[in-house]
Amino acid sequence: MYKIRLKNCAFFARHGLHDEEERLGQRFYVDAELSVRPAVPLEEDAISGTVDYGVAFTEIERIITGKRRFLIEALALEVARALCKRFPEIERAEITVRKPNAPVPGVLDHVEVTVAWPQ
Repeated sequence: MYKIRLKNCAFFARHGLHDEEERLGQRFYVDAELSVRPAVPLEEDAISGTVDYGVAFTEIERIITGKRRFLIEALALEVARALCKRFPEIERAEITVRKPNAPVPGVLDHVEVTVAWPQ
């Protein structure tokens, strides 16, 4: 088993509780840590037995830029489930979603959540 990590994938989307978040949108950042058990030995050097991270990125993008979610927790869970469904070689997906412009009454770098699937 090994891990594939996609770090700091950036997307513009319109998630959040407040109407202004939907109207204005903002950038979201996603990390995916995928625990992979390859379908064929790594020595075979074949993409067919593992996770194509270009396809994984596209799947993350489709979800993040798609349907509005009120909670980034729900968004992270949807990404994790979709990646596990798309790639049976993934035994566990840990997805972190960062929201730099979270509507909080103070100064912070970002808010982030991490969700793992299966739980």
